[in-house]
Amino acid sequence: MPLFKTIEISENTTIFVWKITESLAFLKDINLSKKSLDRLLSMKSEAHQKGFLSIRHLLKHIHLSDKDLFYNNCGKPLLTNGKHISITHSFEFSAIAISNQIIGIDIEKNREKILVIKNRFTDEPQQDLSVGAYIQKLTFIWGAKESMFKIHPCGGMNFKKDLEIHQLNAFTGTGFINTPELELPCKFYFYPIENYSLALATKATGIVD
Repeated sequence: MPLFKTIEISENTTIFVWKITESLAFLKDINLSKKSLDRLLSMKSEAHQKGFLSIRHLLKHIHLSDKDLFYNNCGKPLLTNGKHISITHSFEFSAIAISNQIIGIDIEKNREKILVIKNRFTDEPQQDLSVGAYIQKLTFIWGAKESMFKIHPCGGMNFKKDLEIHQLNAFTGTGFINTPELELPCKFYFYPIENYSLALATKATGIVD
């Protein structure tokens, strides 16, 4: 299908979400650089290929092309126009965030598997939440930390110790990247999308245009 959802965070920060319902053949009908084509051919999973290609369709939707996207030595995506971009995809959905400042985005399917791995990234108790609500909350926490990870310039941090959650509300929160390379207060925005949880991280001071 075409663009599934557009979320305006501010005048100069926008999230674009794509629901992947197309065939692989349809998604392949887009211009790719040789480097991207080689990367696509190296992917063994069709789901991974669809996620990769749907991101290029999102770029096309906002009048950019695969050639406008490149990666630094740490694998962070960059745009030739100087704007910041963050990329994510999971199963049926992919999304990009475009901004004038550093951002990170993550989308995850709400799955019981997160109950098994939660101790790796949080001590958040279940309290009086139902299992479904607790899974979504944990998925938002994971998304917030993954988004902070994407903001960090080089990665390699401990999700539980170095990426802090200070406050968590229903659809917003605050946290802190606490590493030798970067110390940065962050603000989160959370969006439920069908059975998925989308998280965006920005500077805690708000969007700087």
